[in-house]
Amino acid sequence: MPDRSDVLAALDGVLDPKSGQGLVAAGLVQGLVVAEDRAGFVMEVKAADTVVYAAVRDAAEAALKALPGMAKVFVIMTAEAVTAPAPRRASLSPQAVDQGRPKAPVATDRPAHVRRVLAIASGKGGVGKSTVAVNLAVALAQIQRNGRGLSVGILDADVYGPSLPTMLGIAGKPEYSDGKIQPHVAYGLKAMSVGLLTKADDAMIWRGPMASQALTQMLTQTAWGSEEAPLDILVVDLPPGTGDVQLTLVQKTPLDGAVIVSTPQEVALADARRAYRLFEKVCVPTLGLIENMTGPVFGEGGAKAEAERLSIDFLGALPLDAAFRKGGDAGRPTVLDVPDGDLAARFAGIADAVAKKLGL
Repeated sequence: MPDRSDVLAALDGVLDPKSGQGLVAAGLVQGLVVAEDRAGFVMEVKAADTVVYAAVRDAAEAALKALPGMAKVFVIMTAEAVTAPAPRRASLSPQAVDQGRPKAPVATDRPAHVRRVLAIASGKGGVGKSTVAVNLAVALAQIQRNGRGLSVGILDADVYGPSLPTMLGIAGKPEYSDGKIQPHVAYGLKAMSVGLLTKADDAMIWRGPMASQALTQMLTQTAWGSEEAPLDILVVDLPPGTGDVQLTLVQKTPLDGAVIVSTPQEVALADARRAYRLFEKVCVPTLGLIENMTGPVFGEGGAKAEAERLSIDFLGALPLDAAFRKGGDAGRPTVLDVPDGDLAARFAGIADAVAKKLGL
């Protein structure tokens, strides 16, 4: 494994043309990852300087490739445009206001050999979205079509708090083959997460553009399927909220639908409402709303009433059950751990409804 200090020294040997310092000293090495036989980082520059720094990026890649044992390197250059604030009392024309509104997504980053892309979203954290996403993905894979189960993949898009490795019991950096990341396979699911590329206790101190670029690379550079055997559904477990990572996905990838997860109380439903409005503005169909943790603790029926207000389908309610926690901690989804239980039956019904909505 390349030594981290050797990697830093090599990068400091490449000079920043603006300051004359090495890249590390100049603060241009962000999100550095040093793995078994590879290394990479993100270099963020001003939009006006991208031409100047293209040569610097190439020099940094060459410096890393020259290190012993280095098989794979990546240097991602991102540019963040800075817009001057509008003068006080200035008003925008209706045309300018319209230009600033979110537009329908442009099909630029569709993952190859994937028939349907499904986003699992929530407006806030703590509603059990990832648990729902994992169990729903397994339930989708159990659906039989033409004498076989659906082929399903799951992408953990929460780059700041990845939970997929724990919930599926997978570990170890994925292999690279033919320029593609080879996803792990667990319980019949093809799985990819930034948590597989870093140490479990690493803090992902990445700005929005860096996180968005990481998501785009995992989405488009993973071998989800092939021409002979395409993936039927890719389930994307989004991070909570409506920030950079969500916008990157919905604006660059043509989603076939979204499912929103919420708990029954109003504090969660208000954020679920915002998630719905985000998908509405970018022309992504919301397939329905799932109420999680229903029962005496958080109440029940709130998500169903909200679905009626939004005129979207209510896909079902999932009770607050200790089996969810046990399955997640043990790395075995509940629908497999207790296949004849109430939760498995509820997920089977939700999965069947979602698959039909996706035309599968």
